[in-house]
Amino acid sequence: MDTKFSVALHILTMISESKETLSSQALATSVGTNASYIRKVIALLKNVDLISSQQGKTGYRLNKSPKEMTLLEIYYATQEINHISLFPVHQNSNPDCPVGKHIQGAVSPLFANAESQLEKELAHQTLKDVINNLYKEAKQKRN
Repeated sequence: MDTKFSVALHILTMISESKETLSSQALATSVGTNASYIRKVIALLKNVDLISSQQGKTGYRLNKSPKEMTLLEIYYATQEINHISLFPVHQNSNPDCPVGKHIQGAVSPLFANAESQLEKELAHQTLKDVINNLYKEAKQKRN
């Protein structure tokens, strides 16, 4: 799995919490990557209308409040999917082998269950939860 999901959470949190207008370069500096990668992630978020920008102006804004933005929709946006599929099963097992013949059917329900649980969890968590955790973490580090 790539890092677009966690980078998107970073970007969205910064946009939400910053009092300043943030350029892709400012976001890249915080994330620790280059501005072109940030613009790629931003394009994914714009494609599903989670954020927007004005032509000719620097900066971005959220199109939903953080408490309305689920982690699942952010995940789907960054992975360009509409269903979590983390555990693909190899396709070329030997049909003449007693394990090879049945392994896909044996593991697929287990994988589907785990993926379903992850979808449910991400659907119940929001960007606001990430922001709250960020402030908790910052407070703990100060003490």
